[in-house]
Amino acid sequence: MIKIAVLGYGTVGSGVVEVMNTNGTIINQRIGNDISIKYVLDIRDFPDDPISNLLVRDFQTILNDEEVKIVVEVMGGIEPAYTYVKKSLKAGKSVVTSNKALVADHGSELLSIARDKGINFLFEASVGGGIPIIRALNSSVTADEIQVIKGILNGTTNYMMTKMFYEGADYDEVLKEAQEKGYAERDPEADVEGFDACRKIAILTSLISGQQVDFEDIPTEGITNITKEDMMYAKAMDMTIKLLAVMRRDEFNIHAIVAPYLISKDHILYHVNGVFNAVHIKGNVLGDAMFYGSGAGKLPTASAVVADVVDAAKHLNVNIMSMWEKDKMTLQPIGKTMCRAFVRIKGKVDALKTYLESQFGEIEIVKVEELDNEFAFICPRMTEDQYEEIAKEFPGIIKMLRIEW
Repeated sequence: MIKIAVLGYGTVGSGVVEVMNTNGTIINQRIGNDISIKYVLDIRDFPDDPISNLLVRDFQTILNDEEVKIVVEVMGGIEPAYTYVKKSLKAGKSVVTSNKALVADHGSELLSIARDKGINFLFEASVGGGIPIIRALNSSVTADEIQVIKGILNGTTNYMMTKMFYEGADYDEVLKEAQEKGYAERDPEADVEGFDACRKIAILTSLISGQQVDFEDIPTEGITNITKEDMMYAKAMDMTIKLLAVMRRDEFNIHAIVAPYLISKDHILYHVNGVFNAVHIKGNVLGDAMFYGSGAGKLPTASAVVADVVDAAKHLNVNIMSMWEKDKMTLQPIGKTMCRAFVRIKGKVDALKTYLESQFGEIEIVKVEELDNEFAFICPRMTEDQYEEIAKEFPGIIKMLRIEW
């Protein structure tokens, strides 16, 4: 019998208990052993819940119990989660977490402790909810050098972008609806400003590069400035707009960014709508692969957590997770990376086109009839620094969006 403890009985924690109760027989068969929850740590009371007899308030009870072999951290935040996880690992207990902030900030250290102890620190649910992207990068595609990761990694913003595109709604309207449906928090900053997706691409980049990638070093733009007018232009070009988290590797450098991108109708991520997430990877020998599914929600996230519990239980004394070193990776400055820019500008095409082409080179004009006294153009590929330098000459520029290529 393998005993586990669950830290936190919120949405995901209760989902973990539900998944284990629902699929307990299958889970035990796949492990080759029986597994059960011995403790649930929470400061609240749940008098009508069957787990009430498992509740403890003192983490030390769990830490001191040698029967507990696996700790499931689903509290969220940095503290006290970091302290509890670190102490658990040092005590020889494997840890499973869904906590992206914890993994992004302390993943290297915690993986190192787990390796030294011959146990595991697993975090599938920290990126993409129920999508098995961490497991794929850790085992299935380890023969490849991953050259590109492009992901829709936040269900809230993808839901909002989908509504804006298909219904012509504006940002404030779709944010309010997302909050009413429970897709967006009362304070939506982490989602709409891109911070959530940024932590996730930092984790994926750390995993495939083998070095610590700090999320603070990744240029991040959210969706707060996307308007229904932007979506009108997207439709005119047979494109849509998605908040993408992107990592690219060239011969010598890796760069990463989170930003709204225009993507064409034949792009693999174009039809990922609503609260769904997707990750597209490209390996140097594999080529293209796509991972798609529920990126959040109680049961999809809990399913990923329990899958890690199964892995931890099957490998109680064998470390199976790839490492990344604490030495920080220096990402290529965003200004040195290549982009193809879509630019909205005030004015008339006839008055500006010749001068625009004298500065940007050959451009493609885009016009939306309903929008007077403005038009848009698509630049040839250039570095972001080159674009910014030229754009200074045009005070009428309203907005620039990158086009995914």
